[in-house]
Amino acid sequence: RFRNFALIFAAENDEGTFVCSVVRIYKTKNMNSMKKYSNFLMAGVLGITLALASAPFAESVAATNNVTAVPGQPVDLTYAAEKAIPAVVHIRYVQNSKTKTIKVQSSPFDDFFDNPFGFFGNPYGDGGTQERKIQTPKREATGSGVIISPDGYIVTNNHVVDGADELTVTLNDNREFSAKIVGTDKTTDLALIKVDAKNLPTLPIGDSEKLKVGEWVIAVGNPFNFNSTVTAGIVSAKARSLYANGVESFIQTDAAINPGNSGGALVNAQGELVGINAMLYSQTGSYSGYGFAIPTAIMTKVVEDLKKYGSVQRAVLNITGGDVIDYINRQKDDGKDVDLGTNEGVYVYKVEDDGAGAEAGLEKGDVIISLDGRKVTKMAEMEEILANKRPGDKVTITYLHNKNKHSKTVTLKNAQGNTEIVKPADLDVLGGNFREITDSQKKQRNINYGVEVIKVNKGVLQNAGVARGFIIQKINDTPVKTIDELQKLVKNASTSKDPVLYIQGVWPTGKKAYFAVPLNDD
Repeated sequence: RFRNFALIFAAENDEGTFVCSVVRIYKTKNMNSMKKYSNFLMAGVLGITLALASAPFAESVAATNNVTAVPGQPVDLTYAAEKAIPAVVHIRYVQNSKTKTIKVQSSPFDDFFDNPFGFFGNPYGDGGTQERKIQTPKREATGSGVIISPDGYIVTNNHVVDGADELTVTLNDNREFSAKIVGTDKTTDLALIKVDAKNLPTLPIGDSEKLKVGEWVIAVGNPFNFNSTVTAGIVSAKARSLYANGVESFIQTDAAINPGNSGGALVNAQGELVGINAMLYSQTGSYSGYGFAIPTAIMTKVVEDLKKYGSVQRAVLNITGGDVIDYINRQKDDGKDVDLGTNEGVYVYKVEDDGAGAEAGLEKGDVIISLDGRKVTKMAEMEEILANKRPGDKVTITYLHNKNKHSKTVTLKNAQGNTEIVKPADLDVLGGNFREITDSQKKQRNINYGVEVIKVNKGVLQNAGVARGFIIQKINDTPVKTIDELQKLVKNASTSKDPVLYIQGVWPTGKKAYFAVPLNDD
């Protein structure tokens, strides 16, 4: 019948410090009185916040650089913001206007007006489509990045820089630099760029694995072109999968992340970088409480590999797997009971013959429960552990087979099934010179696109029998219309599981030809 509440008051002392005290505990059964006193209660709570965020407290934090959360008390984030803001940059992306050839649906009347005699001979035109040249508009976009070294290396998202013709980096002090791309990794949505500068402010890299759910963090970036914006929140979850990238183990946070924040910093209260802000989850396109960052546990190795090798040296188990709980739930939906001996871990759906998983003795239906003694409860956690490994590294896999525990230490391999360093190949590996075909060549050979081999030197093309005059039209079933497209296809194939170019094209005589061109040294 009686309700208890406290009146809490705050006042400023002679030194300018807010103090608070509990004046009295009241008991009442009069709700109107309770509502009246509750107004004082809210003022008291505000007083507590001011007291704990006072100058002496902030000075103590800054002096020790060791921000520790105290139960029931907020954390001062001013030190973290001061460290982060100078090291977070604004990135302007420009993709220049280009001429592209596209196919559009045609009608008999289109062909009639273009060629009235052709109308009667081919009333449906060229398969119902026509080629048109269009001028793509100039594209501009903005994002964020984090300076990680005084000599100008900056980490950002792959989607911030992908396809850019120009990148302009603006520092917090308004200095501008042109940036070049050092390397990108679409699998993790990370990129490393560089500006020509020295003595730049940096943000120390922290250990994202030590983050705890509920810990305070700040997001720093340039949302909607509002430069150097800081928002605060907590770590809402760890090792979150969104199925957006090939490798992901996101930190989820309720710190506001909006368009333009991509590539910015997620920073802990100690002023350390713990993640690269990557995306938000929203039905409107703007912040709705769910932001996601790539943890530094993944970022650090990606950056090291891009600097040293130009591509990420990724170790794989060569298995197909998923969360155990997802498998169990699907079986329940089908009316089946399943007992794997655990409700956590990675369920193995498929094991490749030549991988580390097969060497460990894994079979379909097994459950991976730990790697190197670290507990694995879901696929994202396993991916995060493997993301720190390179081909040639050893890993101890612990798994359940028919609910019996097994452990084995194996050597990890890359997607190509070996432990060698994989570097992206350039056009030089082909041993040839190329040019895009002319309009007159298109008419003569009745083709719509292609890249002509104008010279063949020593290289893989010569070894495969490709000679001068051959027109490349497709590589690995992808059309090749420009030299840039040719370059990208060669690079992608060189780091893939099957480093071979399957080339389709046509000789000057009109005869079609097919070549398999291995990119390795064997």
